[in-house]
Amino acid sequence: MNNSRTDEQYDLQKYLEEKAKQEQEKEKEKKKKEEQEPEQLSAYDACVLKESAKIHELIAEAQKRPKDE
Repeated sequence: MNNSRTDEQYDLQKYLEEKAKQEQEKEKEKKKKEEQEPEQLSAYDACVLKESAKIHELIAEAQKRPKDE
């Protein structure tokens, strides 16, 4: 009976080790995927970036004009 219990413990430990290994692989794949894919911008962030670009264009145009105008 003691031998049977030892086998069960061994099997359980192997199972848990395999599960932990699978979880680590999933986490690695998830991190790798996140690094490869650019983060989606919210509608607000996209709008802010668009308006910021417009402002920079207006500033650049204003700096090109002579000061007399």
